[in-house]
Amino acid sequence: MAQRYFTVTWDQLHRDSKALAWRLLDLGPWTGVVAITRGGLIPAAIIARELECRIIETVSVVTYDEETKGEPSVKKAPAAAGDGRGWLIIDDLVDTGTTAKVVRGMLPHAHFATIYAKPAGKPLVDTFVTEVSQDTWILFPWDTEAQFIAPIAKGQGAK
Repeated sequence: MAQRYFTVTWDQLHRDSKALAWRLLDLGPWTGVVAITRGGLIPAAIIARELECRIIETVSVVTYDEETKGEPSVKKAPAAAGDGRGWLIIDDLVDTGTTAKVVRGMLPHAHFATIYAKPAGKPLVDTFVTEVSQDTWILFPWDTEAQFIAPIAKGQGAK
C-alpha cells in the first residue's frame, strides 16, 4: 500500500490541541500534565494553558529516528507524576503504541490523550481528536517547511 501524508499546519495543530482540551475539560481537575517529548511538548503547553494546569512534567522515550526503529529507551522519567493519579499524559500522536505502552507502564493511573491516533495505538489512549489510517505519515509543522509539491495526479502516473 502506498504511503499517505497528512500535513498539519501550526494553525491546525493549535485548533486540534484546543479541541482536545475541550474533551478533557470535564474530566479534570488535573494535578498536572506530562508531555511526551518531543512531539507532545507543544500540544501539552496549549492544553495546559486551556485547562489552567501550572504543573508540567516531561517523559522522554526514544523508539526510532528518521531511519530505524529500535527498542524503546527511557531517557527521562516523569518523576513528579508518581503513578499518574490525577495527571494527564499528552502526546501529538499514538502510532504503533510502542511509546504509549512504556509510558502507561510508568503512569498506570494517568489519563492518556493524543491529538491524532492510528488504529494500532488507539486502544492505548483514553481520549483523542482525530483518527488517521495506519499507513498515513503525519507531517507536523516542526518537521516541515513550505515548498512546491506536484499535484497528486502527477505522482500517480498516467491512467
